[in-house]
Amino acid sequence: MAATELSLEKFEEAYNIVQKVVLPTNLIYSDYFSNQTGNKVYIKPENMQLTGAYKIRGAYYKISTLSDAERAKGLITASAGNHAQGVAYAAKAYGVKATIVMPTTTPLIKVNRTKSYGAEVILYGDVYDESCAYALELAEDKGYTFVHPFDDLDVATGQGSIAMEIIKELPTVDYILVPVGGGGLATGVSSFAKMLNPNIKVIGVEPAGANCLQESLKFGKVTTLPVVDTIADGTAVKTPGEKIFPYLQKNLDDIITIPDAELILAFLDMLENHKMLAENSGLLTIAALKHLQVTDKKVVSIISGGNMDMITFASLVQHGLIARSRIFTVSVLLPDKPGELMNVSTVIAQAQGNIIQLEHNQFVSLNRNSAVELVITMEAFGPEHKQAIIQELAEHGYSPMEKTPKNIYN
Repeated sequence: MAATELSLEKFEEAYNIVQKVVLPTNLIYSDYFSNQTGNKVYIKPENMQLTGAYKIRGAYYKISTLSDAERAKGLITASAGNHAQGVAYAAKAYGVKATIVMPTTTPLIKVNRTKSYGAEVILYGDVYDESCAYALELAEDKGYTFVHPFDDLDVATGQGSIAMEIIKELPTVDYILVPVGGGGLATGVSSFAKMLNPNIKVIGVEPAGANCLQESLKFGKVTTLPVVDTIADGTAVKTPGEKIFPYLQKNLDDIITIPDAELILAFLDMLENHKMLAENSGLLTIAALKHLQVTDKKVVSIISGGNMDMITFASLVQHGLIARSRIFTVSVLLPDKPGELMNVSTVIAQAQGNIIQLEHNQFVSLNRNSAVELVITMEAFGPEHKQAIIQELAEHGYSPMEKTPKNIYN
């Protein structure tokens, strides 16, 4: 039977039930982020779950509450990827059919992994909201049981099991940062955390290009964004949940929004300092750490998932290195005669730059003897080193001009 309200009893029940399928994701203390922020920062790595995300919690608990007749009809849901895998895995565990509608923009890894659990995948719509509308149509036409990814109190209750784990491990936690798409995870975590300890601050974190909950809280009612535009595909939601919205109003202490550029830098930070792969939506709470206006607090960042395709991975690495001035491109003009390329290379080498790509354009001028263009992409240690290399080139008469680097992985 579907829950009509969130309760401590149901949260405790869900916590016990989901232990059958979740992997332990013990808190990881982060020296790096603690030093960066002046707080004691812990990471809750839900990207290490069996399906690569926390969504298995809500999906499994929801399906456990269904009757045999409801399960026998077959399950259907819409998802940007992680809830899809959760429902597919839970359906397989219960031996029932699952149909998943996913946006056409869903990363391939999420599509393939969903299929690997035996679910039928239908790609429809550009964003989650369009996929959801189509899934509801199919549920009506074919009699499937719909499992909502976030606007369902049972699903939210299952997600809330994360709060129990955090507080068991770190009873004196001050802040919990939680990613927000439609609001199911934030509902479960904030509501359960407040029941266990009302002094805990729970902060929702949204992409700046998909801040549907922030807008809804501002207007005091569920509000739909006209468009969403973010690289955080797992939280690219236009409308938060109607059923869960009152709980979000009551239990969330604040909302932080993060521009995509900050997610790119957070991606590099996680890889370099924790050797951990997190998807863009999971990185929201890492990027939000520097926006907290507090110090000397115990802060937990929930990393919601780690399902990322290799093309996105490569793109984030390159954009992150560019943003950190670890890779940059300059254009220099030089006479088209023997030895000039060697001279430029020597200047860069003496400045400890590392050339990774060269492009020689002889047609930049009608007079090749006057000038040809050399486009150089190189590695540096960071912004200061980059500027030192550019200065060395300028002092040797090459007048370097910065350009946008091309894809170095082609």
